Amino acid sequence: MSTARPSTPPNVRWIARTLKEAGHDTWAVGGAVRDVLMGRSSGDWDLATSAHPKELRRIFRRTVPLAVEHGTVGVLVRDGTMYEVTTFRRDVETDGRHAVVEFADTIEVDLSRRDFTVNAIAWHPLKEELLDPFGGLSDMRARVLRTVGAPAERLREDYLRILRALRFAGLFGFEIEAETWKALCGLVGELRGLSAERIRDELLKVLDQDSTPSRALDLYARSGALGVLYPELEALRETPPDPSRWTLSVETVQELPRGRPMLRVAALVRELAPAHVAAMLLRLRFSNAHVDETAHRAGAAPLPGPDADDRAFRRWLSASGPQRLAALARLDLARALAERRLFMRDSVDALVTSWRRARAVRAEGPALDLGALELDGRGLIRLGLKPGPHFGRILDALLDWVLDDPSRNRQDLLAARALELAAGEPSGG
Repeated sequence: MSTARPSTPPNVRWIARTLKEAGHDTWAVGGAVRDVLMGRSSGDWDLATSAHPKELRRIFRRTVPLAVEHGTVGVLVRDGTMYEVTTFRRDVETDGRHAVVEFADTIEVDLSRRDFTVNAIAWHPLKEELLDPFGGLSDMRARVLRTVGAPAERLREDYLRILRALRFAGLFGFEIEAETWKALCGLVGELRGLSAERIRDELLKVLDQDSTPSRALDLYARSGALGVLYPELEALRETPPDPSRWTLSVETVQELPRGRPMLRVAALVRELAPAHVAAMLLRLRFSNAHVDETAHRAGAAPLPGPDADDRAFRRWLSASGPQRLAALARLDLARALAERRLFMRDSVDALVTSWRRARAVRAEGPALDLGALELDGRGLIRLGLKPGPHFGRILDALLDWVLDDPSRNRQDLLAARALELAAGEPSGG
């Protein structure tokens, strides 16, 4: 494993130098330091300093009060980039969800409150000095994840650290140290006390990490966290005669590209009943739009086979939503690739052919929804029909008729067919 010394961005050095000139010590901390030491691309650079928020806002001309009560101020540099600068802190009191903190005097105290040793390393941008009081660098080299201090005590300070441990171990391919793992498994029941938003955001981070979300998802299952937080998914593992539905879901997630977390969510829940999908996503406080779109993606029927006629493809596009073709084809392809690897079933070529057929049918521009019909509710009124619930039934029947033969989507033909359908409606609509 690489342990390259961090190459600090010029803006970070400028912030540190400005603070030094004002009499304050400043260190780079957090994920950027960890990732650079591991040879990974670094994300946002965060800084910890002896300066208090009021001093930071006095020293720098452009600041944003991000979480002043916790000591965090955003410092804007010339190019508009914002860096989070936080006063050295110590925890005074925690309840497993929130911490009461006070400002500390040294970086060593600040590092001592952090979750895992690999996250408790600091880099001095000006002195180019590495501070590693808890052996994080050694743990990186050994590919081990362990807490700073006693595992149970550290995890009880914030139960979200349980999920962070599973995510980090999966992302970096680390083994969770034995005592940390034992404490973690013993405390998974406490995850129920976390807010839905924090649980949801951790899941999205797992699903959006590199190409290895399956490692973290496996740790969710093995630790018991899956059963506590996602009983619907745990049921997939327990479905006789084997856990292949869960395994297939996880491997399908693995086949999808990073950067599409909601598509990966759809793959993860696709084996669930639609009602369970909606209930789980609502419980996690996803937006209504995300719940609706993911439920549609997860519940969509597979693409018709390559030998199906155009009518079958039109009906599939109408039922699934033509705008979802690309997403659903990606889901089906990911599943086919997972099945090929897991069960030696190879339907990839047939699926690609079906995808091309669906695109060709869609490109012909047939009416696939009510909005594309040449006759609407106002047209029915012009025909002398009285509005009512039967309008919906008539329009649905017209669409069904047009899906069989797109050439029927003409106003005169639809009007004649609508009058026939209306004559067959029960009296009173």
